[in-house]
Amino acid sequence: MSDIVSDIQPVTALQPVTRTCPFDPPPEYRTFREEAPVAQVTFPDGATGWLVTRYADIRTVLGDPRFSSRRRVLRAGVTLAEDGSVPPPAPGWFILMDAPEHTRFRRLLSGQFTVRRMRELTPAVERIVAEHLDAMAAAEGPVDLVQAFALPIPSLVICELLGVPYEDREEFQRNSAMLLTIDASAEEVQQAQAAMNRYFHELVAAKRAEPGDDILGSLVHSGGLTDEELAGVGTLLLIAGHETTANMIALSTLCLLRNPDQLAALRADPSLTDGAVEELLRYLSVIQYGARRTALEDVELGGHLIPAGGLVVAALPSGNRDEDRFPECPDRLDVGRGTGPHLAFGHGTHQCLGQQLARVEMKAALSALFERFPALRLAVPLEEVPMRDDMIVYGVHELPVTW
Repeated sequence: MSDIVSDIQPVTALQPVTRTCPFDPPPEYRTFREEAPVAQVTFPDGATGWLVTRYADIRTVLGDPRFSSRRRVLRAGVTLAEDGSVPPPAPGWFILMDAPEHTRFRRLLSGQFTVRRMRELTPAVERIVAEHLDAMAAAEGPVDLVQAFALPIPSLVICELLGVPYEDREEFQRNSAMLLTIDASAEEVQQAQAAMNRYFHELVAAKRAEPGDDILGSLVHSGGLTDEELAGVGTLLLIAGHETTANMIALSTLCLLRNPDQLAALRADPSLTDGAVEELLRYLSVIQYGARRTALEDVELGGHLIPAGGLVVAALPSGNRDEDRFPECPDRLDVGRGTGPHLAFGHGTHQCLGQQLARVEMKAALSALFERFPALRLAVPLEEVPMRDDMIVYGVHELPVTW
């Protein structure tokens, strides 16, 4: 591998973070794809490493076991060991693990999130959606769509699946938001982590006394995990189960309102709904700073050498706008595109465990919302909608709407 270029780009470039349009990733990603698809950069948290921006290279990084998920979440709240190494992930946080540990957790959980089981949940999800639309109608607008609709739907569903009391939502939503805030202090992150850990330890203890037929109760009953692992799995699934989908529902609503031709096409032909959900996932890609991996050995990528120990960020929003993969105007929303495989849920063995649930929730929520409120519109100018630029999961903090 001695002929592979190792000095890709000087570490003077920065990972793009500033958007010029609320629905598009930073425009610099196009330049990276064209001129330096594997580029040495500095990331927003100060770490240096490699930014990968093309669809094909991103799939390679996410699918190659030589790139480890035992990452170094180099942001506030992570303390390095005395030897400078990153400590192992917290028990149960399987998204930060490699095989065989990652495989052990996935096997325990994969049966809980099958396509068939998620489709069986559809009537329950539709009931929850209808109840919240009734409440919106009674409020007579304007309402904040995030608090009235987009956030409670996935929160209720994941609470029911996990066996988490929904009345505790204010506490876990506050703590999960803190864990996803980019500029949170180390103290704030540690406090939120400790609070979530305490909460789930108490819940696990209750499940041991009376397991129930929910996911957490099933895991307790199986006896394959320690209390610490159960608390970690519960925290991870709860955060992932409501944050990403809630923001996809709200941001998709805003996006469709700002693309009335696409909304009209969807209304005229409801058979487009499944494809429209995939297109919105591709187009919006709310995991805005990508997926991190560490090279376990020297790896050739795109004609360049990523050295062992090198930090790599796979820029999912950039890959989902790659002209080589999506040649028909990838920067345009097209609900009839027939997207095909995108990267919104990642790729490889770490591909999102709950992706089928997210699809069910998005389809039910968006279809019913625009059917119930055909005159739905923003209650404020677009410029006044507060975007989640400060969060790991992109979206809107609030979405005032009326009808």
